[in-house]
Amino acid sequence: MQLQPWILWGIDLFSGLFLILFWVILIGVVYMYIADKLQTKQAIRHNYPVIGRFRYLFEKQGEFFRQYFFSHDREELPFNRAERSWVYRAAKNVDRTIAFGSTQPLDKQGSILFLNSAFPISDHAHQPPIAVTVGEFCTSPYTTDKICHISAMSFGALSRPAVTALSHGAAQAGCWLNTGEGGLSPHHLKGNCDLVFQIGTAKYGVRNEQGQLDDNKLAQIAAHPQVKMFELKLSQGAKPGKGGILPGLKVTEEIAHIRGIPVGEDSISPNGHPEITCVADILDMIAQIRQATGKPTGIKAVIGDISWIEDMCDEISRRGIEHAPDFFTLDSSDGGTGAAPQALMDNVGLPLRESLPRLVDLFIQKGLRQRIKIIATGKLVMPSYVAWALATGADFIASARGNMFALGCIQSLQCNKDTCPTGITTHNKRLQQGLDPKDKSTRVASYNHYLHYDLVMIAHSCGVHDARLLTRKHAHIVISSGVSISLDQHYKHMVI
Repeated sequence: MQLQPWILWGIDLFSGLFLILFWVILIGVVYMYIADKLQTKQAIRHNYPVIGRFRYLFEKQGEFFRQYFFSHDREELPFNRAERSWVYRAAKNVDRTIAFGSTQPLDKQGSILFLNSAFPISDHAHQPPIAVTVGEFCTSPYTTDKICHISAMSFGALSRPAVTALSHGAAQAGCWLNTGEGGLSPHHLKGNCDLVFQIGTAKYGVRNEQGQLDDNKLAQIAAHPQVKMFELKLSQGAKPGKGGILPGLKVTEEIAHIRGIPVGEDSISPNGHPEITCVADILDMIAQIRQATGKPTGIKAVIGDISWIEDMCDEISRRGIEHAPDFFTLDSSDGGTGAAPQALMDNVGLPLRESLPRLVDLFIQKGLRQRIKIIATGKLVMPSYVAWALATGADFIASARGNMFALGCIQSLQCNKDTCPTGITTHNKRLQQGLDPKDKSTRVASYNHYLHYDLVMIAHSCGVHDARLLTRKHAHIVISSGVSISLDQHYKHMVI
């Protein structure tokens, strides 16, 4: 049987292509062999030419395979699959229930167990949520009944569509959005949500030519009705003792204009405010900001040495309670950021589980608990984590990475490379095309809605009608023996 001419032609074509491919691969292998043997920067490639290259390929792909194939639901860090999955489902407004039992080990040391009441509050017993006022001594105090808010993320660290989506999402959810230390951008204002303007060590947006606070620029920022509060950042959980880091490849013309810095150069903030050398200076700067803006002013810090807070409380006692910061945003040492030295991110500062009860108890001891509102932040992405923070003594929580997951973040750990595959932390226009601010703002709002909804569900189960009424007696913590004791009893053993 004779083959058709077109079949013979096809065989010849594929044979030719195969030979071309073979020779291209062979030449490539020879080239890599010679290149590997001649280079001395990487010993593995030199000693095992060509084959040694697979080591670096597998190392590069390791994060991907661990995330999707090898890690169990509760193993991965910084956020495991179970946590991310809940946020994704809440953001998409799909079923948040699970089946067959919890994958959370309930006898693991540090696990939090809430004590259900024999008389839970009916889900149909609707009562207005408790509102909290911040800055009662200010010209323009701020009152809100929302517990969960969006933590500091700068325009620059985040892309234009990401900030726009957060702004609209916060407005829909009725919560505030913290601008981060990168200044106030038009994208923060687009959604007409409540804003907290953060002042970092570089004072972007409110600095004069000498890098000091400019009262006129502070007043201009405060003139925006959306800006409700000002936050003076002393330190950040992921990099205590280090200022903000924005790689030059992310400093676009727009970002450079907002921050007042050169285009394309690394934006590295000082590791502290040059004007602040003692607690008296902190209170002086708070007074300056509050005087210039008329709005509530607080501080953000991660706690290491707590003695400075004791000294600040004593200074407030001497000056008068009206001189206290209106709020204290307490960051956790396991907080996140787009870029930070690993030595600081891994080993400096106290985690929220230790620092929050210490701060709350110190303010109670000094008689400042009602005066200074406490905002807890750092990995509080789940309703149960928020409930723990409230029971421990926080007034509000703020989450950054939870809302990044709501935007579509897949924890690819590329925030500092301008290669974020979801368009959230990159200024690459092509990568940003997949992030639709309208769609993602709805997901941000949905996530925050269900964060509050499930938080109220926990409160009702514990027998209180509002989550703000949760106390340390409503929860237990598992200790080293595998049994649990009340948070109230556990924290009494902590030395301030």
